[in-house]
Amino acid sequence: MARNIAVGTGLMEFPFSSTDGFWRWVDLCEAGGIDSIWQTDRIVSRQPILECMTALAAIAGRTRRIKFGINVVSLALRDPVLLAKQCATIDVLSEGRLLPGFGIGSPQGPEWQTLHIDTTTRGRRTDEALEIIARLWSQDSVDFEGRHNHLTGASISPKPVQPDLPMWIGGSSAAAVRRTARYGTGWQAGAETPADVGRVISEIKAALKETDRSIDEDHYGAAFAFHFGRVDDPGVAQVMEAYRKRTGRDPERHFAIGDSGMMLDRIAQYVEAGASKFILRPAARGDVDMLDQTRKLIEKVLPMVAARWPKQKKAA
Repeated sequence: MARNIAVGTGLMEFPFSSTDGFWRWVDLCEAGGIDSIWQTDRIVSRQPILECMTALAAIAGRTRRIKFGINVVSLALRDPVLLAKQCATIDVLSEGRLLPGFGIGSPQGPEWQTLHIDTTTRGRRTDEALEIIARLWSQDSVDFEGRHNHLTGASISPKPVQPDLPMWIGGSSAAAVRRTARYGTGWQAGAETPADVGRVISEIKAALKETDRSIDEDHYGAAFAFHFGRVDDPGVAQVMEAYRKRTGRDPERHFAIGDSGMMLDRIAQYVEAGASKFILRPAARGDVDMLDQTRKLIEKVLPMVAARWPKQKKAA
């Protein structure tokens, strides 16, 4: 089956020193051929982080071509009916450019303790929400009786523009694999290594046989932070340390820091593992650095990706 490799970019925190810098960055991504923009979900934070659904609505109004998504919405923290309505509204107003991604959320996030939500309920809350959202997007009236959600005659209108609005699922646990096989139209990695991505994709494909469903070969994604330059460049150490504190992972293992050849090699490792869609987050701080890193991604890496993996025509 033909696979098309696409490179998007994204944000975790809000690294800009001004709102103007953010919009200049969005405009650069739109004009430069970046496939998609992704926003991470975080509700409670001392660091500046945009609320993801609001940010995507704003980006939808600013742009005309680029797609955009969330990597990933923590479903256990959100009302599924409201979220289904938000996604449908953004998809309608953007004429079908939304790429929603869903997951259970990191247990290290501050939301659970702040909002007094039991982390052991994350999986069941997420599964219930996925079923509710999928049904609201396609059915005119939804009744649902679950442990955490109770609905009678729920409906939303307008429905999403995309007849089968993508439902990307995040996570690499056995439960996430089952969830992807049951509900997902795609799977988006977080900080998984190429070896981890290959393993999870294999597990998802095996699980799909049990659910009698399929996922397009194009709909497996990977993500990593990148920086053109050196580890000791100004601001890089700060970004890496913030990542270490937030995730508990070693940034030197998960970041790609070097030149365009190094970036392409990292992408190639993920492609070999089965990934086709990429979220490359600039390891940068401030307007100038963010714009410079993104411009280098556009000018140096995108042409190399296009040359190495030419676009394939899908069978009708």
